[in-house]
Amino acid sequence: MTDTPTTQFLVNPDSDPVAVRVEGKATFQNCGTIKDFVARMIADGKRKFVFDFQACTGMDSTFLGVIAGAALQLRKTDPRGSLVLTHLNERNDELVHNLGLNRLLTVDNGQSVSAEDTAFLQHTVVADEIAAARQVLEAHRNLVDVDGGNEAKFRDVIEYCQQQIDKS
Repeated sequence: MTDTPTTQFLVNPDSDPVAVRVEGKATFQNCGTIKDFVARMIADGKRKFVFDFQACTGMDSTFLGVIAGAALQLRKTDPRGSLVLTHLNERNDELVHNLGLNRLLTVDNGQSVSAEDTAFLQHTVVADEIAAARQVLEAHRNLVDVDGGNEAKFRDVIEYCQQQIDKS
């Protein structure tokens, strides 16, 4: 039996920019925690964020949609906020660029966040299927808002999630 690797989001809400380190795979199953955290930080007046992906083994489109939503929200703040992604591996960098997120946020592989600048954020998995479907739907709509070309890529996901929500 192999152990399933756990995903952790290590954060420092007191740093400027707010530091977030993604360890493991960032997916629809665990991105709600980060969405809530970023929303809370923005409500508290934080405007600059850096996400360190050095220990990230992969991410899915829902997680990227959550990142897109955060970047869109930061663009609307006064003063205007910023979001930087750093230390993306080749595959994650390709995903960010293929979805057009590089036009919405900064990709900077030269910036680092040290282990001393992070504190553990409790990770929770979304157990409610309808809540998860809403989260996936919103994340993918964010990706379509970023780049209309993403609509064809995620049409099936959006339709499926909408059907799940409509059934409830």
